[in-house]
Amino acid sequence: MILRDIHVYWYVIPLVIAVSLVYSATRHESWRRIFGHAFRLCGMIFGVLLLATAFLLLVNSQI
Repeated sequence: MILRDIHVYWYVIPLVIAVSLVYSATRHESWRRIFGHAFRLCGMIFGVLLLATAFLLLVNSQI
């Protein structure tokens, strides 16, 4: 597969994971706490992105 065939939204997944891990690592020193916090943060970020996408699709379909 050529890199240009990948849809741009697939880049969101590793970006959110990386941001969550780095942010969590700046707050905690224990690996258990880093991964736990990163997992919760990933869930929150993906949840907000999902809600924002649903809202924008709803607004867009009301035209």
